[in-house]
Amino acid sequence: MNGIEKLLRPRSVAVVGASADPAKTSGRPVAYLQKHGFDGRIYPINPKASEIAGLRCYPDVRSLPEAPDVAIVLLGAERTQQAIRELAELGTGAAIVLASGYSETGDEGARRQRELREAAGDMRILGPNTIGLVNLTDRITLSASGALELDQLHSGAVGLVSQSGGILGALLSRAAARGIGFSKLISTSNEVDLDLADFVDALVDDPATHVIALYVESIRNPRTFRAAARKATAAGKPIVAFKIGRSESGAQAAASHTGALAGADAMYDALFDETGIIRAQMFSDLLDIPAALASARKLAGRRVAILTSTGGAGTLVADSLGMAGFELPAPDADTGAALRALQTGDHAALDRNPIDVTLAGLQPDLLRGAIRIVLGSDQYDALVVIVGSSAVAQPELMADALRDSLASGGKPVLAFISPHAPRAGEILSRYGIPAFNAPDSVSAALSAMWRVHVASKLHAEPSLASPVPTPMLVPSPSAAPIADLERGSLDEAQAKALFARFGIPGVREMTVRSEEEAISAATALGPRVVLKLLSRDITHKSDVGGVAVNVAPEDIAARLQQMRADVQRHTGHAPQAFLVQEMVTGAAELIVGVHHDPLGTALLLGMGGVVAELVRDTTLLLLPEDGAPLSAQDVEAALRRLKTWPLLDGYRGRPKADVPALIQAVQAFARMASAMQEQLLEAEINPLFVKPLGQGVCAADGVAVLKD
Repeated sequence: MNGIEKLLRPRSVAVVGASADPAKTSGRPVAYLQKHGFDGRIYPINPKASEIAGLRCYPDVRSLPEAPDVAIVLLGAERTQQAIRELAELGTGAAIVLASGYSETGDEGARRQRELREAAGDMRILGPNTIGLVNLTDRITLSASGALELDQLHSGAVGLVSQSGGILGALLSRAAARGIGFSKLISTSNEVDLDLADFVDALVDDPATHVIALYVESIRNPRTFRAAARKATAAGKPIVAFKIGRSESGAQAAASHTGALAGADAMYDALFDETGIIRAQMFSDLLDIPAALASARKLAGRRVAILTSTGGAGTLVADSLGMAGFELPAPDADTGAALRALQTGDHAALDRNPIDVTLAGLQPDLLRGAIRIVLGSDQYDALVVIVGSSAVAQPELMADALRDSLASGGKPVLAFISPHAPRAGEILSRYGIPAFNAPDSVSAALSAMWRVHVASKLHAEPSLASPVPTPMLVPSPSAAPIADLERGSLDEAQAKALFARFGIPGVREMTVRSEEEAISAATALGPRVVLKLLSRDITHKSDVGGVAVNVAPEDIAARLQQMRADVQRHTGHAPQAFLVQEMVTGAAELIVGVHHDPLGTALLLGMGGVVAELVRDTTLLLLPEDGAPLSAQDVEAALRRLKTWPLLDGYRGRPKADVPALIQAVQAFARMASAMQEQLLEAEINPLFVKPLGQGVCAADGVAVLKD
């Protein structure tokens, strides 16, 4: 076994610094290993004791009878270094370091952490500053978390990796109270060696883990993390991540809009989208969504039936599902007739959804029948059952009826518990029926199930990129030369010339320096033109009066004079050069920019024009880290995430935009970013005009900043 395998399934465990007092933190690991049924060998190490918890105690690491698979080190930071060195020399597979006082404390702690890694040699390290790990599948508790005081810990199909030790204990205790089972729980904390990616990779190979949950503070190794996440997707094991730090400030705008629109948290959204990770929006989702996905039931559509005997709770769930984009069709004739046959009395509520079957709650046979009918109906893809007040007094009745109905098919069955009935929720969860106490949790769970379904079908669906693409106006060279370009901030004409080298056409335009040249250019490009300031120093030209649109050739001289005066008034400098451009109408306006981040390089796509920062309808698309071309399918998927996507797709009779040409242009922009890498500090096209289908695209404005 390698170090990670030994860490997850050790046959022998040394506890360095063990205490004979189980009430102390240093006494907990031995106590918990014994309490929860570890059947391997335990070696307490403490020079002041000869026996701990009925086990022989050893004075030091060198006295151990064998090299343990795993060592839990409970010493202070200074003494830990020596213990780690001795364990590594002995041949220990992995060590768990609980001590704090490392990189989280500043420069001195960072130095100590580097020394810890050096002392470990080839031995793997979990931590430091960790609470350890728990393997509930095999009843191995390598942790000092107080949550292990619980007598009943349910094993299940969800594997959790947390960068916070406290969160591990919090989720373990909450899950136990709700009857939700984990397979493995791992706290990586400072990640001096083993990190999120290592354990995602390991959990993909773990047959007991079907869903992976992550509590993320930061991703230190984006490349290995992306590879592990893709491995999970390929294996059909969904990942659900809760990322803290949403409120952290994004990058500040520099020459382009992109810097203001692409913040650090948006990059995590891009990373999660690219790797197929489901982002938990609330902390409670980190239990609710994995629990629903672990049920292994597949959601094949968005039509949901709500079966209820209490109108208020049913309306709450219906409202939440409607806001999440789910459909709640009324029962068709056959389904309604079958439901009416179950009971007598007023059946008025059977023609709508939520379906109020007026069950007494203590009639499980009626509930079984209603569930069977709804699950058998082609009208619905999923069922939500409202568990009412009877769940408080007799939780087993409802839970048993629901469990017995699961054999009716593979459609998702979820429960919303209206009263406070924790025992009912625990029983339902243990039966494999996701149970929720909040209506928004129901919609979050079904939304995650739907996303998993869409992801599984993504590559089977036809792409808009399949039609014959519009020929580019400029050839796309495989290796466009850039050595001749100026450095620093390019002016607009230079930037668009750079983009053209990679196959992105620009609007027709001319550079002018006088009124006479402007008149000649406007006459050639008219009947209406755009006049712009041309400057390497001023990129936000509208802010200083440097843009005029819809100008007639006979007005161009006067308008240039006015622009020269406006710009001088704003900046103190008289401009020397201007651009006269053709006036493009009837086209959609997009923004395309490149953004560099520790997580990788991304393209920003969104609604463009002067309102780009105001509207903020954007998405980020991570570039492949190996320099591979960006696929047309990925570009199309990113464009479809925009709220304004319908404007490209023929909204309300509008001509369909040339999306194939747009996809080509975005791919070309990605090629440029990959080819130039760190030489290209900033680049943006805003707007990129997307003309009607068959007419192509053109860059109307551009920004590029090259490393000096």
